[in-house]
Amino acid sequence: MAEALRVECQCCVVGGGPAGLMAGFLLARAGANVIVLEKHADFLRDFRGDTIHPSTLGIMRELGLLEAFLRLPHQKAYEIGASIGDRKYAFADFRSLPKPCNFIALMPQWDFLNFIAAQAQKLPNFRLMMRTPADQPIWEGERVVGVTATSPEGPVEIRADLVVAADGRASTLRAAAGLAPEDYGAPMDVLWFKMPRKADDPDQSFGRIASGRMIVMIDRGEYWQCGWVIPKGGAEVMRAQGLEAFRAALVGALPFLADRAGGIDEWEKLNLLTVQVNRLKNWSLPGLLCIGDAAHAMSPVGGVGVNLAVQDAVATANLLGAKLAAGTLHVSDLAAVQKRREFPAKAAQRIQLAIQNRVVSGALDPNKPFEPPLALRLLDAIPLLRQIPARVLGLGLRPEHVAPSITARS
Repeated sequence: MAEALRVECQCCVVGGGPAGLMAGFLLARAGANVIVLEKHADFLRDFRGDTIHPSTLGIMRELGLLEAFLRLPHQKAYEIGASIGDRKYAFADFRSLPKPCNFIALMPQWDFLNFIAAQAQKLPNFRLMMRTPADQPIWEGERVVGVTATSPEGPVEIRADLVVAADGRASTLRAAAGLAPEDYGAPMDVLWFKMPRKADDPDQSFGRIASGRMIVMIDRGEYWQCGWVIPKGGAEVMRAQGLEAFRAALVGALPFLADRAGGIDEWEKLNLLTVQVNRLKNWSLPGLLCIGDAAHAMSPVGGVGVNLAVQDAVATANLLGAKLAAGTLHVSDLAAVQKRREFPAKAAQRIQLAIQNRVVSGALDPNKPFEPPLALRLLDAIPLLRQIPARVLGLGLRPEHVAPSITARS
């Protein structure tokens, strides 16, 4: 067996998603020596969170990157709503938020990640190691002092003052460290797929509820990214019914897709997202910090997962970056990140659970007609009220701002 290559840094971030890449970028801007590990060869994985909310756009603006970021292909959504039967309801209007970040940018996540990676790699103290999955934490007594990993060149041993687990809801590092999240349940899963988009298609962005079916549609310019919401564990039932039944249900819910539904000609074109809502009781151990989905897996309701992950990354850099760079980070400092970010994660999950249990479950019941909730009817009827969900969804309940000491660096 080849001897492991030994590498040292001040922070090793495991996972090249929104939380991990943004944390690595900002910690490096704060002056720390950072290595980010990503197990894949690229970021080209479909059906990830693609809604970049005003809070994240604001972070990009604070970093002086918003103009360059918005040169990437994207669509702007200034309001969101849902179609229920033949009626459209509006429930959040982002135009009420401060300009120029008063919209949701609909952008493939790989473009977002490639952009952040490119900015980070301009820094001499940042290193991104692709095709390098982390294997295990390295322990000294009860403290994590690094990770072992496998690179294309062979085994690697990375020693670090801090290891950040940002490797998602199925976090390898979290499990290896013996941390287990508490699960809060979800009544649904989601089948994601693509459908070609035509110029004369009706505007269906964000949601449609009809006949016991719930569909999310995101305008990607040349195609629709569609999410077919199904009861938890219902994927096998759908497979048993066959693709023809699925295509018929799709056309029944969205008749304008009749001329292209035949493109769904194999199950491999439907990607199952098993929805989870869970959260760690303790986000850290000595030398190890979990952020993003590794700390709190979010439901797709509201599309807030990416943006909460970015907020976690900002808080991590603000609270720990200078201490990491100076070599003065203490075990007790890690708890400050959870103290700062636990409330918004909890609150967002509670809102998601309420919507799942009171709205989604009812919408998926084929045995009775779905009645729009009173709150939705009020939001649609009184435009001023739409500023409230716009602020909660768009900015979050505890917005983070990049520390001046970090924004000043380049």
